[in-house]
Amino acid sequence: MKLAIAEAKKAEQLGEVPIGAVIVKNNEVISSAYNLRETTQNAVTHAELLAIEKACEVIGSWRLEETTLYVTLEPCPMCSGAILLSRVDRVVYGAADPKAGCAGTLMNLLDDDRFNHRCDVVPGVLADECGMMLTNFFRSLRRKKKEQKQRPNE
Repeated sequence: MKLAIAEAKKAEQLGEVPIGAVIVKNNEVISSAYNLRETTQNAVTHAELLAIEKACEVIGSWRLEETTLYVTLEPCPMCSGAILLSRVDRVVYGAADPKAGCAGTLMNLLDDDRFNHRCDVVPGVLADECGMMLTNFFRSLRRKKKEQKQRPNE
């Protein structure tokens, strides 16, 4: 998870929402990524999707069996779908996402018997650190927007 946090900090340096993801197979990191949605202006450039894409390239297959995905924020519906379809075995996440979390908070797409693949989910790993990174980012963003409104002629 520490590596995913390091990835999230890279996103934050770019003004992106600080979310990072790392995929591990056989105790070896095979891919890492961070959110790039604002940079790319592309709705699908979430950290998890970018990490999955890189891992598929490394392995040479769309099947990411026997892998673990570490991510600083609970996966959204889109990312949860990609995790299932790429056959990731285990997801370890930091902060819960009360607005879009689909690994146990709003629903658990990753462990739904109706799908032909399910993931083990380990929630709340370094949750405070992951959550504070997001809280501080959004607090800073709101403060900057408020300051801009107070100085509209600049």
